[in-house]
Amino acid sequence: MDHYDSQQTNDYMHPEDDWDRDLLLDPAWEKQQRKTFTAWCNSHLRKAGTQIENIEEDFRDGLKLMLLLEVISGERLAKPERGKMRVHKISNVNKALDFIASKGVKLVSIGAEEIVDGNAKMTLGMIWTIILRFAIQDISVEETSAKEGLLLWCQRKTAPYKNVNIQNFHISWKDGLGFCALIHRHRPELIDYGKLRKDDPLTNLNTAFDVAERYLDIPKMLDAEDIIGTLRPDEKAIMTYVSCYYHAFSGAQKAETAANRICKVLAVNQENEQLMEDYEKLASDLLEWIRRTIPWLENRAPENTMQAMQQKLEDFRDYRRLHKPPKVQEKCQLEINFNTLQTKLRLSNRPAFMPSEGKMVSDINNAWGCLEQAEKGYEEWLLNEIRRLERLDHLAEKFRQKACIHESWTDGKEAMLQQKDYETATLSEIKALLKKHEAFESDLAAHQDRVEQIAAIAQELNELDYYDSPSVNARCQKICDQWDNLGALTQKRREALERTEKLLETIDQLYLEYAKRAAPFNNWMEGAMEDLQDTFIVHTIEEIQGLTTAHEQFKATLPDADKERQAILGIHNEVSKIVQTYHVNMAGTNPYTTITPQEINGKWDHVRQLVPRRDQALMEEHARQQHNERLRKQFGAQANVIGPWIQTKMEEIGRISIEMHGTLEDQLTHLRQYEKSIVNYKPKIDQLEGDHQQIQEALIFDNKHTNYTMEHIRVGWEQLLTTIARTTNEVENQILTRDAKGISQEQMNEFRASFNHFDRKKTGMMDAEDFRTCLISIGYNMGEAEFARIMSIVDPNRIGVVTFQAFIDFMSRETADTDTADQVMASFKILAGDKNYITVDELRRELPPDQAEYCIARMAPYTGLDSVPGALDYMSFSTALYGESDL
Repeated sequence: MDHYDSQQTNDYMHPEDDWDRDLLLDPAWEKQQRKTFTAWCNSHLRKAGTQIENIEEDFRDGLKLMLLLEVISGERLAKPERGKMRVHKISNVNKALDFIASKGVKLVSIGAEEIVDGNAKMTLGMIWTIILRFAIQDISVEETSAKEGLLLWCQRKTAPYKNVNIQNFHISWKDGLGFCALIHRHRPELIDYGKLRKDDPLTNLNTAFDVAERYLDIPKMLDAEDIIGTLRPDEKAIMTYVSCYYHAFSGAQKAETAANRICKVLAVNQENEQLMEDYEKLASDLLEWIRRTIPWLENRAPENTMQAMQQKLEDFRDYRRLHKPPKVQEKCQLEINFNTLQTKLRLSNRPAFMPSEGKMVSDINNAWGCLEQAEKGYEEWLLNEIRRLERLDHLAEKFRQKACIHESWTDGKEAMLQQKDYETATLSEIKALLKKHEAFESDLAAHQDRVEQIAAIAQELNELDYYDSPSVNARCQKICDQWDNLGALTQKRREALERTEKLLETIDQLYLEYAKRAAPFNNWMEGAMEDLQDTFIVHTIEEIQGLTTAHEQFKATLPDADKERQAILGIHNEVSKIVQTYHVNMAGTNPYTTITPQEINGKWDHVRQLVPRRDQALMEEHARQQHNERLRKQFGAQANVIGPWIQTKMEEIGRISIEMHGTLEDQLTHLRQYEKSIVNYKPKIDQLEGDHQQIQEALIFDNKHTNYTMEHIRVGWEQLLTTIARTTNEVENQILTRDAKGISQEQMNEFRASFNHFDRKKTGMMDAEDFRTCLISIGYNMGEAEFARIMSIVDPNRIGVVTFQAFIDFMSRETADTDTADQVMASFKILAGDKNYITVDELRRELPPDQAEYCIARMAPYTGLDSVPGALDYMSFSTALYGESDL
């Protein structure tokens, strides 16, 4: 056994084990396997000029079994025994089984005796083992083999086809599209795949089987009816048949592949030679450019001006931006071409490409590395030189800017620190001056860093030998002297401000305490006055009760408020006492508030006056809301009775107009009784209107005791009156129609039953489509034009619906048309006698005078035959009496 066979042995252990465990085959599967395996064996045996008919009988002597193995393996087996005895048959079968085992296939529970005895299950299992080994094992697709390889091949080939999803070898093939897709993928001219339907599996399967047998020399191994009729087709049968597709198509592909391979080799050789030439030229050009560029980058001659150095930097940037990128692309392309060339040569078993001396990729990379090293050094030198020149210019400009800012800030500061404005200031002004002085001290401390920076910059400029160092040093010394003087004046002013602050601090604290307590108390009184004078709008008794409760809570706070008022006035009295005792010169009033004790006392008196007025207003509103609540309950009680009563009457009238209880006269009597009871109910509506008027006059806008409004009741009452009147009129018209047309009660009931049946929305009217359906159901065969004519009769106003009255008018009219025509003919013959016309004189003689004149007037436009003046034939007579559209 070679390495491949030994590797595949384990792969086919599982199918044998499965067969052994599944000795009791499903009858449908066994049938499919018999047909498939028999057809597969015959497809090979016919090459030897023979075939089998019964798979378990024809292999019993082992002769055809050995012949089958020789055909499919291309090898010679041991000479068979030609005897007819059982021992000879067992010997032949054993030779066949030994040959199968020599191919690395383990036969589990399959012995020669069972084959010789005609055991169908064992025979099918043996044939399946042969199929696996010789038809499926060698299939390999993308590193998968055997069953998995065959499945992957099917999936790859059918992937572009809609409605084809091959996941297994059973139910995925039931619709037949998988077989058709395999054929169409390799031989599209054989099947019109676009006409196949997923819901017609029988046609799909038979199409695939017939085409495969006729054009691909694949025998018909399966029955379409068996596959469709089986819940899960037999996997082994499907795999056997699909493997024939694989072998049929793989042979054609190999020949095409061989021809393509030769053309590909020639094309690759030509392409490789061109790549070699391109590499040599590109490498030479690139190395020459590197040789010219490196000396320019290694030039380190310094410049004395920033402008000159900036020009050098701009030239270097042009090199980076314009000259180098194309060379980078050339180098990259050179390496890509070299690697691509080497790969193509290796794949085509050609010797590797060796460039000319000094033009290897490594040589170019080394030269490129030198270029980049020189480039890096040149860039660093440029930047360092520019930084050096920039540093000097920057430091000088920075010194000038900082010096100007500092000098501008110190301008006028010395005069400000020497002022004595605190001598006549109040405490608040003293505190403001102290705050202002603290801010100045913070600002002064913040400027300390700037002074130090100015001195440091001047020092650095001296160290770098700046050309204008003398003027820088003089300016720096002036700034430092002025800074020391500002520090001394600042300390002296702080001490003077703090002494003055202590003198006024006690009075200021009392002023502040007064202001802190007077402001919220004043706000409280203003808010109380606003609330006590605020008008209120309430709609329910609960709302007025809430306002009353809040007012009582407010009155409970008045004693504590009076105590706070007296405490605030006490603080003010203490300030007055201190001013008189210590003769303090107070400039102005309390700086923290404008509220005076007089204002506090005046507002307090006003609050005390407003409280009883609020009490009276709340009591009056409470009484009004109680009266409104009684009106709501009174209206709600009546509306909750009248509203449902109206709805009930509407429903009862609707049922009378639809249901078929009694004659039309009975329905009319019933409706008039309803109308009388409705009219008698009118006083209750009037009473409810009176209650509603009282509610409106009381400005009541909502009522939680009912969901009905007066508008709802009015609309319902008007609809009820309209409905009873309309329904009564409809029944009266139905009676007139019935009597005029001679319709029986039974016919009326039939008309009503048909109308109710097709009134699908139960609205008492049929829409156009329901009416069309009704006409079709009673035998009308009409087109669009005829239906439009009928609709113009039953719906002259074109509102899109048919009422019951219009329906019975149409039905009675259609029923009476034939009778009318017959009556006209009989009347004409009686009056005309043996003639085919009738004269005006005959009408005057036969009819009463008044009716004769009316008839003659109707016939006037139609009289006057060519042969007999003043006479009418039958058509003119009937048209004059009944009109053109009636007959």
